[in-house]
Amino acid sequence: MNSKLTSGFAARPTDPKKPATIQFKMTSKSTDVEYTSTYVPRDEGWLGKAGRPWNPGLVIYAHADGSFSVWDPARNYWKKKGNIDVQDRLPGYVFSPKEVWDGLEANIDGRSTVVCNGLLRDWATWIQEGAEKSQAMASVLAILSPSKDTHDLIKVGPLTRLTSNDVRDIPTIQTGYANAIPILHASSGIRRVVALAYMLMWSWFEHKVAAMRLGEPHTPQVVFLIDELESHLHPRWQRSILSSLLNLVPTLHKGARTQLIVATHSPLVLASAEPSFDPKKDAWFDLDLNRKKEVGRVELKKRNFVRLGDVSSWLTSEAFDLKEARSLESEQAITRALELLRNPSPSRQDINEVDALLKASLSDIDRFWMRWSEFRKGRGTA
Repeated sequence: MNSKLTSGFAARPTDPKKPATIQFKMTSKSTDVEYTSTYVPRDEGWLGKAGRPWNPGLVIYAHADGSFSVWDPARNYWKKKGNIDVQDRLPGYVFSPKEVWDGLEANIDGRSTVVCNGLLRDWATWIQEGAEKSQAMASVLAILSPSKDTHDLIKVGPLTRLTSNDVRDIPTIQTGYANAIPILHASSGIRRVVALAYMLMWSWFEHKVAAMRLGEPHTPQVVFLIDELESHLHPRWQRSILSSLLNLVPTLHKGARTQLIVATHSPLVLASAEPSFDPKKDAWFDLDLNRKKEVGRVELKKRNFVRLGDVSSWLTSEAFDLKEARSLESEQAITRALELLRNPSPSRQDINEVDALLKASLSDIDRFWMRWSEFRKGRGTA
């Protein structure tokens, strides 16, 4: 939990008089793990099981608001004193959007300690050193670019200063319209992707350093969670970002199995998954509100992933549940029109009224006009 985040609050049941639990189950090759946490109203918190929890490997969580959470098994897992488990460890690193860029400090053993230099300082250092990390960052940004077209590639430019009083060296990017845009002046979409690239790199590099200092191998698995993947991205970028990440993550995290979990409200992101979706290892889950009961219930359902092709087909699928891939006014007009089409004896007044609604909301080339025109001819109102 992090008080600097607008979402940094613990989830609590709406009715403390009713028992509430959070439960999960995982299946692996060696063993199955079940875990249940029960809410204790008196403590206003969740009671977990005693003993060590499951080690999921390196976990990176990109929040929708630009903040990040990182859990590193080399730095955040349980420690031992002798043969006894102790809990004096950082539970994880939680970055506000500002801390992603400017750095994060944490209280460790009673002392304020820099645990991350931040994107601006680290990236500038990598560029100055011109070493492996600088080249890696440039490669990652090229992979995550909207396309391989020269004008779309995110290229690294020279370091610059924002003002005469600000002594920081600020990385820049080259675009199709300028050679050196300070990254702090770039669009929200570019800053989001640059932050994704940096946190992926920083968490993996620092994990390997920490594991080496402990004399341990790096983790064999990485979990990367992204909320609202399409946030701030142009539709052309939404169409390519998922495949870019699928190509990037295994390359960046060499020697580790990677699981990518993405939440999205974009039909373009879902459509972009069609060429690479493998039902043997991939899954699509859908959150729905079940209104059958007096009090609605949110349900998470695993659905069969079917190639729908056109983005409008995704809009009218179970993913988004729209009746029409049009404006709300167009949907309402077409709904009225379909009711008339099913009516054996519609009145001329109703037909003219619906015709006016269609003309006010549909484009001149909408495919529905052909069906409506045939209907009007048949009723002698064309």
